[in-house]
Amino acid sequence: MDWYESVFELIDMRSFSNLWYWIALAVVWSTASHWVVGVPWDMITRARRRGGQAEGDMMALLGIYTTRALWIGREAGLVLLAVSCFVLTTLGMLGFWYGIEFAQAVFLILAPMSLVGALSLRTAGRVAPLVARGEPPYRGLIRHRIAVQGLGVVSIFVTAIWGMWQNMSIGVLGN
Repeated sequence: MDWYESVFELIDMRSFSNLWYWIALAVVWSTASHWVVGVPWDMITRARRRGGQAEGDMMALLGIYTTRALWIGREAGLVLLAVSCFVLTTLGMLGFWYGIEFAQAVFLILAPMSLVGALSLRTAGRVAPLVARGEPPYRGLIRHRIAVQGLGVVSIFVTAIWGMWQNMSIGVLGN
């Protein structure tokens, strides 16, 4: 037995039984719920509590990110949608039709994150008029964060159930 086989026997490189996959999944969802349409959540809560300069900074940053998101949606939205659908379909087919576990793992991260992207674009469209008028859109930002967190909980649950199923199936079939 050479060193390569020893390392891969010691460290299971399958996606759902790899600790690094679960760490990456947690980081992805933590980051997604922290950044609300490009603005950090702590900045939003500080602006809501203190007002004044903190609110001005938050509104400026929100104005920049909503304008940018809506511009990207108008200019490249169709191409991004086509590429995203192609990538997700390819990963879905490779993962669930052909049984490639790595493709399943990546699909179970990217599919819900594409929904977060669509939700962010929708929220940007809804809060942009308020930002243009100088009204802080706290309610819309809070709703967006709650929706992202809910989607994250469901996604992590589905991924955990699927990962456990895969690990049990491979464990039973492997013996």
